[in-house]
Parts: sequence; C-alpha cells; structure tokens
Amino acid sequence: MLIVERHVGLLPVVDDHNFLVGVVALQDLLSLELPDFVNMISEVDFVHDFGAVETIRPEPHLLDKPVSTLMQPTISVDEECGLLRAYALMLQHQLLDLPIVTKEGKLAGLASRVDIGAAILSRWQSLNASQP
Repeated sequence: MLIVERHVGLLPVVDDHNFLVGVVALQDLLSLELPDFVNMISEVDFVHDFGAVETIRPEPHLLDKPVSTLMQPTISVDEECGLLRAYALMLQHQLLDLPIVTKEGKLAGLASRVDIGAAILSRWQSLNASQP
C-alpha cells in the first residue's frame, strides 16, 4: 500500500490521462475500521487502548469498495504556485498534504506541510547566509 511505503497521508486519484480527479486520505481508510461509537462521543481520552481492533484487519466487504466511494474532491495547486500560498491553502483547508498539478491539470506530485515548511525555512537560511 502506497500510504505505508511512502509514509504519506493522501493518495491522489488520477484518470487514465493522469488528470487529478480526487484524493483518498489516510483518515478515510482508517475510518473503515474505527469503532462507530467514536463518532458519538466528544472525548475519547478515557479509552486507553482499542485493543484487538488495532490488530485485526477489517472485513473484506469493508475493504472491497471502488476508490470512487472513498474519494473526496481535492484542492490542488499549480506547480508554479508560491510556497507561502501553498502553505496558506493547507492551513486554511486543514490539509497535511497537497497535490501539485501542471497547468493542464495533470498530477505532478504531492507536497506535505513538512516539504513546504522545510523549503520556506531553507530559503530563509540561504538568505541569512548571503547577508554580510
């Protein structure tokens, strides 16, 4: 599974021509197994361990679904987008990962908050190094 292999929290979904059509988030997949009662209570701190739920794979009928049933609409940015704008969109929409698309709308990559934040800080660092 790509989420496990790449340590990402978002999987972009593309069509046959590599155009971004949606995303499947880690929380969408984990919600397949999360006990229903979690949505009914406001505080889960009293539950110290979900026990067997953490080690049991969900029933096949829960997992055997078309991606389109889990897929969410997506917010993306053009690959020429500035770093601060991309980061601001992520904060505004509470995103941890952001699909990057070409001007034509084809998937170019995926950036995380850490990727974008590190790039911004790296630029600050290089600006400080170049000042006398």
